[in-house]
Amino acid sequence: MSNFLNKAFGLDPAQHNVRTEIVAGITTFLTMAYILAVNPSIFSALDGMPGGAVFTATALAAIVGTLIMAIYAKKPFALAPGMGLNAFFVYTVCLTMGYSWQFALTAVFLEGILFIIMTVTKVRTLLLNAIPGTLKKAIGAGIGLFIAFIGFQNAGIIVNSDSTLVTLGEITQGTALVAMLGLMITSGLVMLKVRGGILIGIILTTLLGLVIKDPATGMAVTQLAHNDAGALQLLSMPHSIDPIFCKFEFGQILSWDMLVVVFTFLFVDMFDTMGTIIGVHQGAGLIPDDGPRDNVPGAEKMFLADSIATVAGACFGTSTTTTYVESAAGVGEGGRTGLTAFSTAVCFALALFFSPIFLSIPSAATAPALIIVGVMMMPSIKRIHWEDYCKSIPAFITIIMMPVAYSISDGILIGVISYVVTHAIAGRFKEISIPMWVLAVLFVLRYIFI
Repeated sequence: MSNFLNKAFGLDPAQHNVRTEIVAGITTFLTMAYILAVNPSIFSALDGMPGGAVFTATALAAIVGTLIMAIYAKKPFALAPGMGLNAFFVYTVCLTMGYSWQFALTAVFLEGILFIIMTVTKVRTLLLNAIPGTLKKAIGAGIGLFIAFIGFQNAGIIVNSDSTLVTLGEITQGTALVAMLGLMITSGLVMLKVRGGILIGIILTTLLGLVIKDPATGMAVTQLAHNDAGALQLLSMPHSIDPIFCKFEFGQILSWDMLVVVFTFLFVDMFDTMGTIIGVHQGAGLIPDDGPRDNVPGAEKMFLADSIATVAGACFGTSTTTTYVESAAGVGEGGRTGLTAFSTAVCFALALFFSPIFLSIPSAATAPALIIVGVMMMPSIKRIHWEDYCKSIPAFITIIMMPVAYSISDGILIGVISYVVTHAIAGRFKEISIPMWVLAVLFVLRYIFI
Protein backbone atom coordinates (compact mmCIF):
# COMPACT_ATOMS: atom_id res chain seq x y z
CA MET A 1 0.00 0.00 0.00
CA SER A 2 2.78 2.42 0.93
CA ASN A 3 4.52 1.66 -2.37
CA PHE A 4 1.31 2.46 -4.28
CA LEU A 5 0.83 5.76 -2.41
CA ASN A 6 4.41 6.70 -3.14
CA LYS A 7 4.11 5.99 -6.86
CA ALA A 8 0.66 7.52 -7.22
CA PHE A 9 0.96 10.63 -5.04
CA GLY A 10 4.61 10.95 -4.00
CA LEU A 11 3.74 10.03 -0.39
CA ASP A 12 6.73 8.79 1.61
CA PRO A 13 5.53 7.02 4.80
CA ALA A 14 8.74 8.13 6.53
CA GLN A 15 7.89 11.80 5.98
CA HIS A 16 4.15 11.99 5.41
CA ASN A 17 1.02 10.81 7.19
CA VAL A 18 -2.02 9.53 5.26
CA ARG A 19 -4.53 10.91 7.76
CA THR A 20 -2.86 14.33 7.70
CA GLU A 21 -2.93 14.41 3.91
CA ILE A 22 -6.63 13.49 3.75
CA VAL A 23 -7.61 16.03 6.42
CA ALA A 24 -5.56 18.64 4.57
CA GLY A 25 -7.40 17.86 1.34
CA ILE A 26 -10.80 18.17 2.99
CA THR A 27 -9.71 21.45 4.58
CA THR A 28 -8.64 22.84 1.20
CA PHE A 29 -11.98 21.83 -0.28
CA LEU A 30 -14.00 23.49 2.46
CA THR A 31 -12.11 26.76 2.06
CA MET A 32 -12.69 26.87 -1.70
CA ALA A 33 -16.10 25.17 -1.95
CA TYR A 34 -17.64 28.64 -2.20
CA ILE A 35 -16.78 28.63 -5.91
CA LEU A 36 -19.52 26.02 -6.40
CA ALA A 37 -22.05 28.61 -5.26
CA VAL A 38 -20.38 31.76 -6.55
CA ASN A 39 -19.66 30.64 -10.11
CA PRO A 40 -23.28 29.77 -11.01
CA SER A 41 -24.37 33.04 -9.39
CA ILE A 42 -22.00 35.10 -11.57
CA PHE A 43 -22.87 33.25 -14.78
CA SER A 44 -26.58 33.65 -14.09
CA ALA A 45 -26.22 37.13 -15.62
CA LEU A 46 -25.84 35.47 -19.04
CA ASP A 47 -28.72 33.99 -21.01
CA GLY A 48 -28.18 30.39 -22.06
CA MET A 49 -25.91 29.37 -19.18
CA PRO A 50 -28.16 27.57 -16.66
CA GLY A 51 -26.98 27.69 -13.05
CA GLY A 52 -27.21 23.92 -12.65
CA ALA A 53 -25.08 23.29 -15.73
CA VAL A 54 -22.49 25.84 -14.57
CA PHE A 55 -22.42 24.19 -11.11
CA THR A 56 -21.65 20.81 -12.68
CA ALA A 57 -19.09 22.30 -15.07
CA THR A 58 -17.37 24.07 -12.17
CA ALA A 59 -17.11 20.85 -10.18
CA LEU A 60 -15.92 18.82 -13.18
CA ALA A 61 -13.22 21.38 -14.03
CA ALA A 62 -12.04 21.28 -10.42
CA ILE A 63 -12.02 17.48 -10.39
CA VAL A 64 -10.03 17.12 -13.62
CA GLY A 65 -7.49 19.81 -12.78
CA THR A 66 -6.97 18.69 -9.20
CA LEU A 67 -6.61 15.02 -10.18
CA ILE A 68 -3.92 15.91 -12.71
CA MET A 69 -2.16 17.95 -10.03
CA ALA A 70 -2.43 15.01 -7.61
CA ILE A 71 -1.31 12.17 -9.85
CA TYR A 72 0.97 13.86 -12.38
CA ALA A 73 2.51 16.73 -10.42
CA LYS A 74 2.07 15.00 -7.02
CA LYS A 75 1.53 18.35 -5.32
CA PRO A 76 -1.02 19.39 -2.63
CA PHE A 77 -2.66 22.07 -4.78
CA ALA A 78 -6.29 22.26 -5.86
CA LEU A 79 -7.69 23.88 -8.98
CA ALA A 80 -11.05 25.35 -9.92
CA PRO A 81 -12.47 28.16 -12.08
CA GLY A 82 -10.76 31.30 -10.83
CA MET A 83 -12.41 34.20 -9.07
CA GLY A 84 -11.85 37.46 -10.92
CA LEU A 85 -11.38 35.57 -14.17
CA ASN A 86 -15.03 34.50 -14.05
CA ALA A 87 -16.09 38.11 -13.45
CA PHE A 88 -13.93 39.29 -16.37
CA PHE A 89 -15.56 36.60 -18.51
CA VAL A 90 -19.12 37.66 -17.66
CA TYR A 91 -19.05 41.37 -16.93
CA THR A 92 -16.27 42.57 -19.24
CA VAL A 93 -16.17 40.25 -22.25
CA CYS A 94 -19.88 39.50 -22.45
CA LEU A 95 -21.81 42.34 -20.82
CA THR A 96 -19.45 45.26 -21.53
CA MET A 97 -17.74 44.30 -24.78
CA GLY A 98 -20.96 42.72 -26.03
CA TYR A 99 -19.59 39.34 -27.08
CA SER A 100 -21.42 36.06 -26.61
CA TRP A 101 -20.48 33.62 -23.88
CA GLN A 102 -19.48 31.22 -26.65
CA PHE A 103 -16.90 33.81 -27.79
CA ALA A 104 -15.56 34.06 -24.23
CA LEU A 105 -15.38 30.26 -23.87
CA THR A 106 -13.40 30.14 -27.09
CA ALA A 107 -10.95 32.69 -25.67
CA VAL A 108 -10.51 30.55 -22.54
CA PHE A 109 -9.95 27.46 -24.70
CA LEU A 110 -7.30 29.23 -26.81
CA GLU A 111 -5.62 30.58 -23.68
CA GLY A 112 -5.37 27.04 -22.33
CA ILE A 113 -3.80 25.81 -25.57
CA LEU A 114 -1.24 28.65 -25.41
CA PHE A 115 -0.50 27.71 -21.80
CA ILE A 116 0.18 24.13 -22.77
CA ILE A 117 2.57 25.26 -25.52
CA MET A 118 4.34 27.67 -23.14
CA THR A 119 4.65 24.92 -20.54
CA VAL A 120 5.96 22.25 -22.90
CA THR A 121 8.52 24.71 -24.28
CA LYS A 122 9.42 25.64 -20.67
CA VAL A 123 8.65 29.33 -21.21
CA ARG A 124 6.52 29.45 -18.06
CA THR A 125 9.26 27.85 -16.00
CA LEU A 126 11.81 30.32 -17.35
CA LEU A 127 9.52 33.18 -16.30
CA LEU A 128 9.11 31.65 -12.85
CA ASN A 129 12.84 31.16 -12.38
CA ALA A 130 13.56 34.69 -13.59
CA ILE A 131 11.82 36.23 -10.57
CA PRO A 132 14.43 37.15 -7.92
CA GLY A 133 14.39 35.46 -4.52
CA THR A 134 13.44 38.73 -2.81
CA LEU A 135 10.23 38.99 -4.83
CA LYS A 136 9.43 35.32 -4.29
CA LYS A 137 9.56 35.86 -0.52
CA ALA A 138 7.42 38.97 -0.92
CA ILE A 139 4.89 37.04 -3.00
CA GLY A 140 4.41 34.53 -0.20
CA ALA A 141 3.75 37.26 2.37
CA GLY A 142 1.59 39.25 -0.04
CA ILE A 143 -0.62 36.25 -0.71
CA GLY A 144 -0.89 35.76 3.04
CA LEU A 145 -2.28 39.28 3.42
CA PHE A 146 -4.47 38.83 0.35
CA ILE A 147 -6.22 35.66 1.50
CA ALA A 148 -6.59 37.04 5.02
CA PHE A 149 -8.26 40.11 3.51
CA ILE A 150 -10.56 37.83 1.51
CA GLY A 151 -11.45 36.09 4.77
CA PHE A 152 -12.25 39.36 6.55
CA GLN A 153 -14.28 40.51 3.56
CA ASN A 154 -16.23 37.26 3.14
CA ALA A 155 -17.12 37.37 6.83
CA GLY A 156 -18.39 40.94 6.71
CA ILE A 157 -15.75 41.98 9.24
CA ILE A 158 -14.37 44.38 6.64
CA VAL A 159 -16.97 46.07 4.44
CA ASN A 160 -17.19 48.68 1.71
CA SER A 161 -17.08 52.38 2.58
CA ASP A 162 -17.77 55.20 0.12
CA SER A 163 -15.50 57.56 2.06
CA THR A 164 -12.58 55.30 3.04
CA LEU A 165 -13.05 52.39 0.58
CA VAL A 166 -13.06 49.86 3.44
CA THR A 167 -14.14 49.99 7.06
CA LEU A 168 -15.02 47.75 10.00
CA GLY A 169 -18.36 46.00 9.71
CA GLU A 170 -20.91 45.17 12.41
CA ILE A 171 -18.81 42.59 14.24
CA THR A 172 -21.26 42.12 17.10
CA GLN A 173 -23.98 40.47 15.07
CA GLY A 174 -24.79 38.11 12.24
CA THR A 175 -22.21 36.72 9.87
CA ALA A 176 -19.37 38.85 11.22
CA LEU A 177 -20.08 37.72 14.80
CA VAL A 178 -20.05 34.05 13.76
CA ALA A 179 -16.77 34.60 11.93
CA MET A 180 -15.20 36.40 14.91
CA LEU A 181 -16.21 33.59 17.27
CA GLY A 182 -15.02 31.06 14.68
CA LEU A 183 -11.68 32.85 14.48
CA MET A 184 -11.28 32.54 18.25
CA ILE A 185 -12.19 28.85 18.14
CA THR A 186 -9.90 28.09 15.20
CA SER A 187 -7.04 30.13 16.67
CA GLY A 188 -7.32 28.19 19.92
CA LEU A 189 -7.27 24.85 18.11
CA VAL A 190 -4.23 25.88 16.06
CA MET A 191 -2.35 27.25 19.08
CA LEU A 192 -3.04 24.03 20.99
CA LYS A 193 -1.69 22.14 17.96
CA VAL A 194 -4.87 20.08 17.55
CA ARG A 195 -4.55 17.91 14.45
CA GLY A 196 -7.04 19.05 11.86
CA GLY A 197 -7.63 22.21 13.87
CA ILE A 198 -8.58 24.33 10.85
CA LEU A 199 -11.05 21.73 9.57
CA ILE A 200 -12.57 21.28 13.03
CA GLY A 201 -12.85 25.06 13.28
CA ILE A 202 -14.80 25.21 9.99
CA ILE A 203 -17.21 22.52 11.19
CA LEU A 204 -17.75 24.07 14.64
CA THR A 205 -18.25 27.53 13.15
CA THR A 206 -20.81 26.13 10.70
CA LEU A 207 -22.73 24.60 13.62
CA LEU A 208 -22.46 27.89 15.51
CA GLY A 209 -24.10 29.60 12.55
CA LEU A 210 -27.21 27.49 13.09
CA VAL A 211 -28.01 29.31 16.35
CA ILE A 212 -26.93 32.87 15.48
CA LYS A 213 -29.25 34.91 13.29
CA ASP A 214 -28.37 37.50 10.69
CA PRO A 215 -30.31 40.66 11.64
CA ALA A 216 -30.58 41.66 7.98
CA THR A 217 -32.57 38.55 7.07
CA GLY A 218 -33.83 37.36 10.43
CA MET A 219 -32.58 33.87 9.57
CA ALA A 220 -29.71 31.77 10.90
CA VAL A 221 -26.29 32.44 9.36
CA THR A 222 -26.00 28.75 8.41
CA GLN A 223 -28.87 27.82 6.14
CA LEU A 224 -29.55 24.12 5.55
CA ALA A 225 -31.12 23.19 2.22
CA HIS A 226 -34.72 22.00 1.99
CA ASN A 227 -36.67 20.51 -0.90
CA ASP A 228 -39.98 21.80 -2.29
CA ALA A 229 -41.89 19.83 0.35
CA GLY A 230 -39.96 21.55 3.12
CA ALA A 231 -37.93 18.48 4.14
CA LEU A 232 -34.21 18.66 4.80
CA GLN A 233 -32.34 17.93 1.56
CA LEU A 234 -29.00 16.16 1.59
CA LEU A 235 -28.72 14.67 -1.90
CA SER A 236 -29.28 15.88 -5.46
CA MET A 237 -28.37 14.48 -8.87
CA PRO A 238 -25.84 16.43 -10.97
CA HIS A 239 -27.28 18.73 -13.62
CA SER A 240 -26.43 18.11 -17.28
CA ILE A 241 -23.76 20.28 -18.91
CA ASP A 242 -25.17 19.67 -22.40
CA PRO A 243 -26.35 23.32 -22.85
CA ILE A 244 -22.79 24.63 -22.43
CA PHE A 245 -20.53 21.69 -23.36
CA CYS A 246 -17.98 22.57 -26.08
CA LYS A 247 -20.02 25.55 -27.28
CA PHE A 248 -17.18 27.33 -29.05
CA GLU A 249 -17.34 30.14 -31.59
CA PHE A 250 -14.27 30.14 -33.83
CA GLY A 251 -15.50 32.70 -36.34
CA GLN A 252 -13.62 35.61 -34.70
CA ILE A 253 -10.43 33.95 -33.46
CA LEU A 254 -8.29 36.30 -35.59
CA SER A 255 -9.98 39.50 -34.41
CA TRP A 256 -8.20 42.13 -32.30
CA ASP A 257 -10.74 41.79 -29.49
CA MET A 258 -10.18 38.04 -29.34
CA LEU A 259 -6.43 38.68 -29.09
CA VAL A 260 -6.94 41.17 -26.25
CA VAL A 261 -9.29 38.86 -24.36
CA VAL A 262 -7.04 35.81 -24.77
CA PHE A 263 -3.95 37.64 -23.56
CA THR A 264 -5.79 39.18 -20.64
CA PHE A 265 -6.87 35.72 -19.53
CA LEU A 266 -3.30 34.55 -20.18
CA PHE A 267 -1.61 37.25 -18.08
CA VAL A 268 -3.94 37.00 -15.11
CA ASP A 269 -4.03 33.19 -15.04
CA MET A 270 -0.29 32.78 -15.51
CA PHE A 271 0.76 35.13 -12.75
CA ASP A 272 -2.04 34.16 -10.38
CA THR A 273 -0.89 30.55 -10.69
CA MET A 274 2.76 31.49 -10.48
CA GLY A 275 2.12 33.59 -7.38
CA THR A 276 0.09 30.86 -5.70
CA ILE A 277 2.71 28.19 -6.38
CA ILE A 278 5.55 30.38 -5.10
CA GLY A 279 3.61 31.69 -2.12
CA VAL A 280 2.32 28.36 -0.86
CA HIS A 281 5.73 26.72 -1.30
CA GLN A 282 7.29 29.59 0.63
CA GLY A 283 4.71 29.29 3.39
CA ALA A 284 5.36 25.56 3.69
CA GLY A 285 9.13 26.06 3.77
CA LEU A 286 9.60 24.00 0.61
CA ILE A 287 11.83 26.52 -1.19
CA PRO A 288 15.44 27.22 -0.08
CA ASP A 289 15.91 30.77 1.12
CA ASP A 290 18.54 32.12 -1.26
CA GLY A 291 20.68 31.46 -4.27
CA PRO A 292 20.03 29.71 -7.55
CA ARG A 293 18.09 26.99 -5.75
CA ASP A 294 15.39 29.56 -4.99
CA ASN A 295 13.16 27.96 -7.59
CA VAL A 296 10.00 25.90 -7.22
CA PRO A 297 10.57 22.14 -7.64
CA GLY A 298 8.29 20.44 -10.15
CA ALA A 299 7.00 23.74 -11.55
CA GLU A 300 6.61 22.42 -15.12
CA LYS A 301 4.28 19.62 -14.03
CA MET A 302 2.18 22.02 -11.95
CA PHE A 303 1.93 24.44 -14.86
CA LEU A 304 0.91 21.66 -17.22
CA ALA A 305 -1.81 20.51 -14.83
CA ASP A 306 -3.08 24.10 -14.70
CA SER A 307 -2.97 24.42 -18.50
CA ILE A 308 -4.82 21.18 -19.21
CA ALA A 309 -7.41 22.06 -16.56
CA THR A 310 -8.10 25.36 -18.33
CA VAL A 311 -8.72 23.57 -21.64
CA ALA A 312 -10.93 20.98 -19.92
CA GLY A 313 -12.86 23.70 -18.08
CA ALA A 314 -13.53 25.55 -21.33
CA CYS A 315 -14.87 22.33 -22.86
CA PHE A 316 -17.13 21.75 -19.86
CA GLY A 317 -18.41 25.31 -20.19
CA THR A 318 -16.78 27.46 -17.53
CA SER A 319 -14.16 30.18 -17.20
CA THR A 320 -10.40 29.78 -16.73
CA THR A 321 -9.41 27.06 -14.26
CA THR A 322 -6.50 28.02 -12.07
CA THR A 323 -4.54 26.90 -9.03
CA TYR A 324 -6.26 28.13 -5.88
CA VAL A 325 -4.53 30.14 -3.20
CA GLU A 326 -6.86 28.42 -0.71
CA SER A 327 -4.61 25.38 -1.20
CA ALA A 328 -2.56 27.06 1.50
CA ALA A 329 -5.23 25.97 4.00
CA GLY A 330 -4.45 22.32 3.29
CA VAL A 331 -0.72 22.97 3.34
CA GLY A 332 -1.24 24.69 6.68
CA GLU A 333 -2.79 21.45 7.94
CA GLY A 334 0.33 19.54 6.89
CA GLY A 335 -0.57 18.52 3.34
CA ARG A 336 2.58 17.96 1.29
CA THR A 337 1.78 15.36 -1.40
CA GLY A 338 -0.62 14.61 -4.20
CA LEU A 339 -2.84 12.71 -1.77
CA THR A 340 -3.97 16.06 -0.40
CA ALA A 341 -5.05 17.19 -3.87
CA PHE A 342 -6.64 13.78 -4.55
CA SER A 343 -8.72 14.11 -1.37
CA THR A 344 -9.85 17.55 -2.51
CA ALA A 345 -10.84 16.15 -5.92
CA VAL A 346 -12.87 13.40 -4.23
CA CYS A 347 -14.67 16.06 -2.20
CA PHE A 348 -15.57 17.92 -5.40
CA ALA A 349 -16.86 14.66 -6.87
CA LEU A 350 -19.02 14.08 -3.78
CA ALA A 351 -20.21 17.68 -3.99
CA LEU A 352 -21.87 16.82 -7.29
CA PHE A 353 -24.29 14.62 -5.32
CA PHE A 354 -24.16 16.26 -1.87
CA SER A 355 -24.30 19.85 -3.04
CA PRO A 356 -27.03 20.82 -0.53
CA ILE A 357 -24.69 19.99 2.36
CA PHE A 358 -21.56 21.65 0.98
CA LEU A 359 -23.42 24.75 -0.10
CA SER A 360 -24.77 25.12 3.44
CA ILE A 361 -21.29 25.95 4.79
CA PRO A 362 -21.40 29.75 5.17
CA SER A 363 -18.57 32.13 4.32
CA ALA A 364 -18.43 32.95 8.03
CA ALA A 365 -17.16 29.41 8.64
CA THR A 366 -14.41 29.42 6.01
CA ALA A 367 -13.27 32.99 6.69
CA PRO A 368 -11.40 32.12 9.94
CA ALA A 369 -9.49 29.41 8.06
CA LEU A 370 -8.33 31.93 5.44
CA ILE A 371 -7.26 34.40 8.12
CA ILE A 372 -5.24 31.78 10.03
CA VAL A 373 -3.61 30.58 6.82
CA GLY A 374 -2.68 34.19 6.10
CA VAL A 375 -0.77 34.20 9.38
CA MET A 376 0.97 30.95 8.43
CA MET A 377 2.25 32.49 5.20
CA MET A 378 3.88 35.53 6.78
CA PRO A 379 7.23 34.03 8.01
CA SER A 380 8.83 34.51 4.57
CA ILE A 381 8.75 38.25 5.19
CA LYS A 382 11.56 38.00 7.75
CA ARG A 383 13.94 36.69 5.09
CA ILE A 384 13.67 39.89 3.04
CA HIS A 385 16.69 42.22 3.37
CA TRP A 386 14.75 45.25 4.57
CA GLU A 387 17.86 47.38 5.04
CA ASP A 388 18.61 47.16 1.30
CA TYR A 389 16.04 49.56 -0.18
CA CYS A 390 16.69 48.38 -3.73
CA LYS A 391 15.21 45.07 -2.67
CA SER A 392 12.84 46.07 0.13
CA ILE A 393 10.93 48.76 -1.80
CA PRO A 394 9.83 46.42 -4.64
CA ALA A 395 9.24 43.68 -2.07
CA PHE A 396 6.95 45.95 -0.05
CA ILE A 397 5.14 47.10 -3.19
CA THR A 398 4.57 43.48 -4.18
CA ILE A 399 3.20 42.65 -0.74
CA ILE A 400 0.89 45.63 -0.34
CA MET A 401 -0.43 45.67 -3.91
CA MET A 402 -1.97 42.20 -3.67
CA PRO A 403 -4.60 43.02 -1.04
CA VAL A 404 -5.20 46.66 -2.00
CA ALA A 405 -5.45 45.91 -5.75
CA TYR A 406 -7.29 42.67 -4.94
CA SER A 407 -5.05 40.82 -7.37
CA ILE A 408 -2.11 38.45 -7.00
CA SER A 409 -1.10 39.01 -10.62
CA ASP A 410 -1.07 42.82 -10.33
CA GLY A 411 1.08 42.54 -7.22
CA ILE A 412 3.61 40.45 -9.13
CA LEU A 413 3.54 42.58 -12.28
CA ILE A 414 4.01 45.89 -10.47
CA GLY A 415 6.57 44.30 -8.15
CA VAL A 416 8.67 43.20 -11.13
CA ILE A 417 8.45 46.65 -12.70
CA SER A 418 9.48 48.35 -9.45
CA TYR A 419 12.37 45.88 -8.96
CA VAL A 420 13.84 46.78 -12.35
CA VAL A 421 13.25 50.51 -11.82
CA THR A 422 14.82 50.67 -8.33
CA HIS A 423 17.89 48.70 -9.40
CA ALA A 424 18.28 50.78 -12.57
CA ILE A 425 18.06 54.05 -10.61
CA ALA A 426 20.67 52.74 -8.17
CA GLY A 427 22.95 51.75 -11.04
CA ARG A 428 22.87 48.08 -10.02
CA PHE A 429 22.36 46.84 -13.57
CA LYS A 430 24.25 43.59 -13.01
CA GLU A 431 21.50 42.45 -10.65
CA ILE A 432 18.84 42.82 -13.35
CA SER A 433 18.69 39.72 -15.53
CA ILE A 434 17.71 39.90 -19.19
CA PRO A 435 14.41 38.04 -18.52
CA MET A 436 13.57 40.63 -15.84
CA TRP A 437 14.13 43.47 -18.32
CA VAL A 438 11.89 41.70 -20.83
CA LEU A 439 9.20 41.04 -18.22
CA ALA A 440 9.25 44.65 -17.01
CA VAL A 441 8.79 46.00 -20.54
CA LEU A 442 5.99 43.53 -21.29
CA PHE A 443 4.22 44.39 -18.04
CA VAL A 444 4.42 48.13 -18.73
CA LEU A 445 2.96 47.52 -22.19
CA ARG A 446 0.26 45.37 -20.63
CA TYR A 447 -0.93 48.27 -18.46
CA ILE A 448 -0.77 50.69 -21.39
CA PHE A 449 -2.63 48.65 -23.99
CA ILE A 450 -4.76 46.09 -22.10
